[in-house]
Amino acid sequence: MKPGIVREIGSGIGRRALWLTVLLMSLNVSSAYSEMYIGGQVGTTFFGDNNKLTRVEITDLSAPPGSFLTPRGSMSGRDLASSPVWGGKIGYYFPKVNWFGLELEAYYSTPHIEQGPTRVSILPGTVVVGGSVTSGSVTNVFPGDYFRVITIAPFNLMLRYNKARFQPYVGVGPAIFLSRIETTEVGFQGTQSSTKVGLNVKLGGEYFFTEHISGYGEVRYNYTRFDFDATEAGGFGFTATYNPIIFSFGVGYHF
Repeated sequence: MKPGIVREIGSGIGRRALWLTVLLMSLNVSSAYSEMYIGGQVGTTFFGDNNKLTRVEITDLSAPPGSFLTPRGSMSGRDLASSPVWGGKIGYYFPKVNWFGLELEAYYSTPHIEQGPTRVSILPGTVVVGGSVTSGSVTNVFPGDYFRVITIAPFNLMLRYNKARFQPYVGVGPAIFLSRIETTEVGFQGTQSSTKVGLNVKLGGEYFFTEHISGYGEVRYNYTRFDFDATEAGGFGFTATYNPIIFSFGVGYHF
């Protein structure tokens, strides 16, 4: 065999080996990748049936204070405006079981209650402690109210696939929801607050651009049931289910 041919064959094998090495390096995440990380994120709440307060029950009236309804009245679901979401997270995957970790995250949103027609129903025979109420149903246009929610998920249980640069993951854990409503209707101005524990579930994917820097996107589902007391200015107390779907993306740094 001629030397030129030998060199060409050897060169071809070398190029294939080089490309194979590059391919493997692009697919595999180095074992040196650190397991602690932080991240910042922005996102938005989705429109749809999940973007409203549902199963709204009127629990008490403001005049006189402590006028509790038995049985409770009801109200049609109140639509929420789509809201930007800002937040951050810090997490850690355990070296000996590097597909499992814990994560703390917190985020802030303002899904304001939109103005719109709302039906209020009081059942016949409803007893009001300390007051009186007329039974029946009425539909009025309620003004929009300012609504703020801070969500703190203290320990998400995280499961991931970590054999490649792109790593899908799921997370689930309890969350603390701190909410505040500011009523804008003239004559009924006031604030109502409620802090409840609920559920935080998310599905996402993370891509490592370098050993330390990654980008990620995730879809999150929250669930809780708020309990707002009546305001002294005339706003009634109520309970309501809050279960938004949130899409967010962000950048992470791995130590």
